[in-house]
Amino acid sequence: MQNYYKKSVPQPIQGTEKEQQKRYKYLKWQVFLSATIGYGLYYVCRLSLNVVKKPIVDSGLLTESQLGIIGSALFFSYAVGKFTNGFLADHSNIKRFMSTGLLISALANLIMGFTGSFLFFAICWGVNGWVQSMGAPSSVVSLSRWYKDKERGSFYGFWSTSHNIGEALTYILTAVVASYFGWQWGFRTAALIGILGAILIFIFFHDSPESKGLPQVNPDIITKKTTTWQEQKLALKNPYIWLLALASAFMYISRYAVNSWGPYYFEAAKGYSLTQANSLIAISAVCGIFGTASSGFISDKFFNGHRNMPAFIYGLMNIGGLSLFLLGPKGVWWIDVLSMVIFGLAIGALICYLGGLMAVDIASKKASGAALGMVGIMSYAAAGIQDIVSGYLIEGNKSVVNGETVYDFSTITFFWIGAAVLSVVFALLTWKKT
Repeated sequence: MQNYYKKSVPQPIQGTEKEQQKRYKYLKWQVFLSATIGYGLYYVCRLSLNVVKKPIVDSGLLTESQLGIIGSALFFSYAVGKFTNGFLADHSNIKRFMSTGLLISALANLIMGFTGSFLFFAICWGVNGWVQSMGAPSSVVSLSRWYKDKERGSFYGFWSTSHNIGEALTYILTAVVASYFGWQWGFRTAALIGILGAILIFIFFHDSPESKGLPQVNPDIITKKTTTWQEQKLALKNPYIWLLALASAFMYISRYAVNSWGPYYFEAAKGYSLTQANSLIAISAVCGIFGTASSGFISDKFFNGHRNMPAFIYGLMNIGGLSLFLLGPKGVWWIDVLSMVIFGLAIGALICYLGGLMAVDIASKKASGAALGMVGIMSYAAAGIQDIVSGYLIEGNKSVVNGETVYDFSTITFFWIGAAVLSVVFALLTWKKT
């Protein structure tokens, strides 16, 4: 495969160094903002199914087990796609790569808003998973191409708020639309938002400084003698990146347990309405913005660029937030709010640390996308397994008593909290390296 950095690029723009710096700062902010907002809108197209699960089950269209299989189709295709697309992003024009992925994701949502077939749902959601995997690698590669080493941790943290922006928008806007107009409009609304996002990325996201006639920001990328593929192979052989991938995988089980089944749990176990349940999950998404945005800054400023200690602290918070969510008493609203605040702050930071930044720190800049892909394939394979297991555990542990459906969530509680504990254990094994 051709090395991206050996491709011909436009001639440097004419002008003083001051003018070039001014143009560079202007364009890199465009890149950062369009990557952050654009990837947030990727999430709107990814989470739309989560919002409408209960209405779909209540309508008799699909069962919990079928929804678990459909949800896993996205996760498994996303896992493989994130691995392969992570490697491809290092070699690609990331502007075209990222905008194309979101456009196809939006179209998949649009189709699902006009069908009710289990098979068609699974196929469309699987396709959606594949193209969803084009977003994060493009964004992370852009940070390596446009931002210097001393900036990367902070801006990676700020960019990672895109997850939470997308989640909050989904659990508020999409949920409200679906509650008033039906579950079909949950998908249709996500599709319209995704199309707007694809246009935004195509206009304001830029491939690299060289593509705009500007000097390379990190000269060692091109002066280092090894090729992109050689650096990617070194990343593949690095055991610490794989340990981080395992830590991220178990964190993603707990993350998507709440994202995928949290609204269902709040409705079935604690008696909240559709809007109330999704509003509680939205609290975790909003709090996640603060956890994510501060994560890179905190590790850069207070831990001298080391991520191990803050990752450990936030890992313990994840366990605590989940325990409060699952073991807290029914009908005590403020406890449910508190559980979502703690969980949101923790997951927001862990998405940044375990979900990519710690692996990107270890790998070469030429292999940023590859490192993210390695973490991604493990994380989303685990998320897919979680969706299937959770669906079967929920359906298999419910019964009808006097015409009323009763759920037993004790088994799933052990599964979700146990995953959070294992995430902390694997992260600790990388302590010396991170």
